Amino acid sequence: MQLQNYIGGQWIAGSGKGKDLYNALTGEVVATASSTGIDFGEMLHYARTVGGPALRKLTFHERGRMLKALAFYLSERKSKYYDVSYLTGATKIDSWIDIDGGIGNLFAYSSLRRQFPDERFYVDGEMAKLSKNGTFVGHHIMVPREGVAIHINAFNFPVWGMLEKIAVNLLAGVPAVVKPATLTSFLTEAVVKDIVASGILPEGSLQLICGSAEGILDHVISQDVVTFTGSASTGKKLKSHPRIVDEAVHFNMEADSLNAAVLGKDAVPGTEEFDLFIKEVRKEVTVKCGQKCTAIRRVIVPSFMIEDVQIALGKAFGKTVIGDPKNDTVRMGSLASMSQRIDVLEKLDILRKESELVYGDPTKADLVDANFEKGAFLTPMLLLNRDPFKNMSTHEVEAFGPITTLMPYEHLDDAIALTKLGKGSLVCSITTADDRIARDFVVGSASHHGRILVLNRESAVESTGHGSPMPLLVHGGPGRAGGGEEMGGKRGVMHYLQRTAIQGSPTTLTAITNVYQYGSKQTEANPHLFRQHFEELRIGDTVFTHKHTVSEADIVNFANVSGDNFYAHMDATSLEGTVFDRRVAHGYFVLSKAAGLFVDPKKGPVLLNY
Repeated sequence: MQLQNYIGGQWIAGSGKGKDLYNALTGEVVATASSTGIDFGEMLHYARTVGGPALRKLTFHERGRMLKALAFYLSERKSKYYDVSYLTGATKIDSWIDIDGGIGNLFAYSSLRRQFPDERFYVDGEMAKLSKNGTFVGHHIMVPREGVAIHINAFNFPVWGMLEKIAVNLLAGVPAVVKPATLTSFLTEAVVKDIVASGILPEGSLQLICGSAEGILDHVISQDVVTFTGSASTGKKLKSHPRIVDEAVHFNMEADSLNAAVLGKDAVPGTEEFDLFIKEVRKEVTVKCGQKCTAIRRVIVPSFMIEDVQIALGKAFGKTVIGDPKNDTVRMGSLASMSQRIDVLEKLDILRKESELVYGDPTKADLVDANFEKGAFLTPMLLLNRDPFKNMSTHEVEAFGPITTLMPYEHLDDAIALTKLGKGSLVCSITTADDRIARDFVVGSASHHGRILVLNRESAVESTGHGSPMPLLVHGGPGRAGGGEEMGGKRGVMHYLQRTAIQGSPTTLTAITNVYQYGSKQTEANPHLFRQHFEELRIGDTVFTHKHTVSEADIVNFANVSGDNFYAHMDATSLEGTVFDRRVAHGYFVLSKAAGLFVDPKKGPVLLNY
């Protein structure tokens, strides 16, 4: 089967033989992929001139409902994606994270539309008064970039990696070109075929490259956004591309990092926290066969518990059934390819020069319904670095598979320092029931991590775990992790919008933004606002009410009704030494009276107001 690329509204197979893609479990060829002959310049031009204008005609609310419809559509068809996902070596749980997790991002960003106006632009922040008398003011608006989002994704999450990114740019009103890693692109292609067939997205909103995308960055312009997920070395090459630099293209990198899990000194064997810690490390080493950018690569524990943790992890890893994911007893599948296994073992050899292999065997594995020689299988492996401040390869080399390194610390400051030796990570976690330890750790280490999970018996009830980025929180990290941000709720959408400062009179800015700016011209509503329907209202329409002088009788009566007998309202003799000169009317009385004066007593429409 030859995979097809979706270009300019058509499914096109690249010319030539293409690259063979393999079943990770058996080594058999499942597809070939090629992008030879595709004009990337024309592809990007199509997105900018067809997809972009169509998306920008929609409001945030319309785009959000579009995402919701797409999420429901894919949910109804997701079972067939699981069948394809098995070929990547993924278990049912692995596929659930990838497939359902990706669709969940669509739902999350659909709901996020409520944080934006039902407009094609967003008004950001508060008005700035720029002159003494307030006739010259400033504000910020944000509009969609008139370019294309180019997503260069990793092989480990062929569905989630695409959907978590396009959910954000589509809500913002920007079209996307998706380049999944060719290795597992057959799963991405299956999902995109259904997206295209649904007709939910405007034409030009989404295009797909299954083969190589070499040369695509030669055609980017300043309005484009490029995102990259993968190795730090590849990311640096792309980020320094001359066209990226010359055009000042917004580039977001999310790179694999040496994430750490720390065990607090209070979480001794026998506590719920100790058991939670072991369970979490085991999960992060075995889920997706350790092929996660957020997987735990460094396990940092108090020195007096190093043996306890080593034994407990060994027992936990020993219970992990490995083999064909279609067998219901299997809990860990294979790596994505044989070439990936070779790469992991090469990195393991480097790590073993300074750390001892205390669990696992890189040369064999007890498998269920699978062959070690034909499939890309590995056992979970645990290394022990006895002197982590001296043996630095642990903090510099990542084996992107089911491998982690155990290391001791004496004081919490040492644990913090060890996490920082990774030079920036996507996520770090600490397991402790002591909130003082948690606070000291978070404040001390936050500068080097994009996300920090504090795990204990209370949060564990609903915790999504160390390795799960959430749509409404930023996913990214400093330094080695790439220095970028993905998702992050509303923050993520802003990456695809251009923030522009606008200046003028309050009245003019009100007309531009459709948001009333203080000091703007006030036009008396005619008829009264309570005589108008919602669609008849105009920004700036004003009701000038009658006046009311607040009396002591008002204050006493309101105190009786509300039960608020605070001394400043009721006792004029007790005000000496306070900021008050006379009895003070209740704030809620003033508010209530103002609301009452605003109301037109005649029968008519009921205006919702706050």
